[in-house]
Amino acid sequence: MNKNFNIVITGTGGQGLITLLKIISEAVILEGYDIKTSELHGLSQRGGSVEVHIRFGKKIYSPLVTKNKADLIIGLEMQEILRAINFANSKTIFLINQHIIPIPLEKPVPQKQIIKKLEMQSKNILLIPASQICQQEFGKSVTAGIYLLSFASFKGIIPLKPQSMLSAIKKIIPKKYFEQNKKTFELAEENGKKK
Repeated sequence: MNKNFNIVITGTGGQGLITLLKIISEAVILEGYDIKTSELHGLSQRGGSVEVHIRFGKKIYSPLVTKNKADLIIGLEMQEILRAINFANSKTIFLINQHIIPIPLEKPVPQKQIIKKLEMQSKNILLIPASQICQQEFGKSVTAGIYLLSFASFKGIIPLKPQSMLSAIKKIIPKKYFEQNKKTFELAEENGKKK
């Protein structure tokens, strides 16, 4: 890896953004890179908007991704990704969980409208129905974030080896949930080969 890699992850409280941040951090350390992270909004209570920044490379000085400098923006919820649009440039990859969580008393932003706004910044948009895939396969969608992260690793979207990612998942996820997350990781590998 010759240059620093900048990631912004958006979602809502309860979707496991901080867990994903810890997993990426662990995988980065395993691969010997420097890393700085930041949880921007801090509203991790269920339903509040959360945004985390992750920067890694040979030497990192600041934890915050600056405007137009994200290499990858992961959206665990479609509407929330709009909050991170100013971090994108024409090469940024948007990796989005094709899932909309209704906001009480607000009309959801239609998917077409979200895509249209994102395309004004970058055409590299990957929509993955991660919540739906996990729900169908495991009866719950709680591992959707792990699915997206694993998919990104297998596809080379994030410059971290899948094996490092799995080792990080094993270290960070509580023992009783590891098997479920490992199955999610393997499912992402299987589906990644198809696309």
